Amino acid sequence: MFREMRRSDRALSEEETKAYLAKQDYGVLSMLGDDDYPYGVPISYAYANDCIYIHGFLDGHKIDAVRKNPKVCFTVAGDTEVLPVEVSINYTSVIVFGKADIIPFEDEAARQEALEAIGFKYCPTDENTRNYIVQNKARTNVIRIRIEHMTGKRRPGKK
Repeated sequence: MFREMRRSDRALSEEETKAYLAKQDYGVLSMLGDDDYPYGVPISYAYANDCIYIHGFLDGHKIDAVRKNPKVCFTVAGDTEVLPVEVSINYTSVIVFGKADIIPFEDEAARQEALEAIGFKYCPTDENTRNYIVQNKARTNVIRIRIEHMTGKRRPGKK
């Protein structure tokens, strides 16, 4: 169902791929948007429980797109090093394909776990994170991406 990686000689192991995905600060969520145009949005996220969690407002383009078609692609990239002499670049990247859903408000435990994963990723020792979640979770949607296929790739030179 998913294509083979063309440059499999650059593939990361599953463990390396998951570790890289977990440590990055932001990624790009790509979906089918209005009038079936591709819609890619840079976002903060958390990777936990073999899912990607994203938070957002109760409505908007991202929420509408997920409701219309749950198939998404999520990409992170970094560790770049421009190589002007080679006219190339070293990098590390991860591409995820999966199905997104909006965690229902009735599933308080799943929403809390996802919001904590996001909050504590960015503010790991800040007790204000719990207060922020309590104050804002009623007006926050949580998107969960259930990963169906994931690949990681590194151009040699970056470790």
